[in-house]
Amino acid sequence: MKFKLNVLWLENELGIAIDQIQSGEQIPLTDYFFWPKIDAWYQIKRELETKPWISKEEKAKLLNSTATIMNQWQDSVAA
Repeated sequence: MKFKLNVLWLENELGIAIDQIQSGEQIPLTDYFFWPKIDAWYQIKRELETKPWISKEEKAKLLNSTATIMNQWQDSVAA
């Protein structure tokens, strides 16, 4: 399975959503969650938990990628 992280890198917040790529088409798996307004990582985790066809390993990779993007955004804002 292939997935795509969609990122809205804004000045005061970061929007993250996940799509699944299937037969060349993007299928939205999650809404956009805006951090730090809400805990986007936790919301994405909850959404992924409702998708039993995604392996635990894939879910972990997506959550790790989400955390990496959030850390990069936070570092850029703090700079």
